[in-house]
This record gives sequence, C-alpha cells and structure tokens, in this order.
Amino acid sequence: MRVKYSKAARRKKNRIFREAKGSVGGRGRLWRTVQEHVRRSRAYAFRDRRVRKRDFRQLWITRVTAACRIRGLRYSAFIHGLKLAGIELNRKMLSELAIHNPTVFDEIAAAATAAVQKSAA
Repeated sequence: MRVKYSKAARRKKNRIFREAKGSVGGRGRLWRTVQEHVRRSRAYAFRDRRVRKRDFRQLWITRVTAACRIRGLRYSAFIHGLKLAGIELNRKMLSELAIHNPTVFDEIAAAATAAVQKSAA
C-alpha cells in the first residue's frame, strides 16, 4: 500500500516555512534551503540571547566609566570604593543614575572616594 504525504509532515513543513517567512529568495521558498536557514537562525537566536547580556553590561560599564572620568575618578577605583562603602548598586542602575540623576551619582561617587581614602589611611 502506498503511503501518502501525511497531515503531520505537511504541518511540520508549513510550520518551518512560516518561521522562514520574510526571508529573501530561496531562503523563504526552497525546502532544503529553508530548513538550513531556520536551523541557523535558531542557533543565532540562542547564541545572541546570551551575547545581548554581555553587550548591555559593556554599555553600562562604558557609561559609568564616562561619568567617573568627568568626576576625576577611575572606573576601577569607583567600583572598589562602592564595595568598601557597602553600596550595592549594579552597573545598570549606576549608568541610569549617571544619565538621569547626576546629582545622586555625584553623592555616590563622593561616598566611594571617601571609602577609598579611608581604607588607604
């Protein structure tokens, strides 16, 4: 008995084609190419969900560094001072404060500087 193209196989194929929707050329039309394209796109999506976290942390550190330099501090000394002062703010919050509330950031920087000077003495 001949086995026909089953409903499940057609559903699977349509699901993968839907996922490739919007892709240009064969990447959205040809079955083998679509499969390859979708597989690669899933791999990139998995990888880049982690890379996004790295990129944002790097951005926050760059912003905090710039804010520290304006106030005559080095980033590493600032972070060390925060640890000594017992201020537990993450880099995201520090960068937001540096942008939106510079006066509060000035107070935090002063506290960090004081803590570093106190530990050195």
